[in-house]
Amino acid sequence: MTTDHNVAITAEMQGTIVTWEVTAGTPVRQGQVLGMLESMKLHHDIVAPSQGVLSAVAVEVGSTVKPGDVIASINASSEAREGSEEAAEEVSASGPLGLDRPDLLEVVERHAIGLDEARPRAVERRRERGHRTARENVEDLIDEGSLVEYGPLVLAAQRKRRELDDLIENTPADGLVGGIASVNGDQFEGHDAQCVVMSYDYSVLAGTQGHQNHRKKDRLFELAEELRLPVVFFTEGGGGRPGDTDTGGVTGLDCYAFLWWGQLSGTVPMVGVNSG
Repeated sequence: MTTDHNVAITAEMQGTIVTWEVTAGTPVRQGQVLGMLESMKLHHDIVAPSQGVLSAVAVEVGSTVKPGDVIASINASSEAREGSEEAAEEVSASGPLGLDRPDLLEVVERHAIGLDEARPRAVERRRERGHRTARENVEDLIDEGSLVEYGPLVLAAQRKRRELDDLIENTPADGLVGGIASVNGDQFEGHDAQCVVMSYDYSVLAGTQGHQNHRKKDRLFELAEELRLPVVFFTEGGGGRPGDTDTGGVTGLDCYAFLWWGQLSGTVPMVGVNSG
């Protein structure tokens, strides 16, 4: 609903306003997340339908709304739009959007912890032995920026005997970097350029295969078979890991990786690269 230059923002469903990320008078961009609504225990973004200045917030955090209720409005006049463009340029120059939100910042920081740049000592130890890191091997193989990584935030299943901060710092991705990426995308299109790429990370518990590590392999092998994708696997590692505690199985072999890896033979191209 639009009145003069005011664009009404209405609730798309019944729910409760959980948070507002902006206040009245704030320049906003079209598509910017303004707040969050909870419905049926799920969180849904409240998105700006137009560029301009948020002129009013009609309901407070904690209020229950029905579909069609006006919850905020945007001044979309030409003057307001010009002001929001200038503000957007300033924000863009200052850094990535959304990092003032604690929830998003925590996610970004957690992803960053597992990257080589955040693990200089682990990288140094690899260099001392004349080796590269798992992420370097993966990144050099694939087209830049094409990796859709699976399970980058999982940790070793050892919460019963180690502190969470210790696991976050020292067991990123549970020692397996893997996902779907493209290779030689400049020569092949779409599906023909895609493959599953995986690498044990020797800098994490000697590249041993833990509980979450196995679960990721299960999923990636399953996808390789379903999507008929080649698999490239960097297999430097220390074999099975006996120290995981947070599992429901008895032997640690209650997984499908061994079965599905065998089934891939003769179904898709399989390339193994080993060191050590």
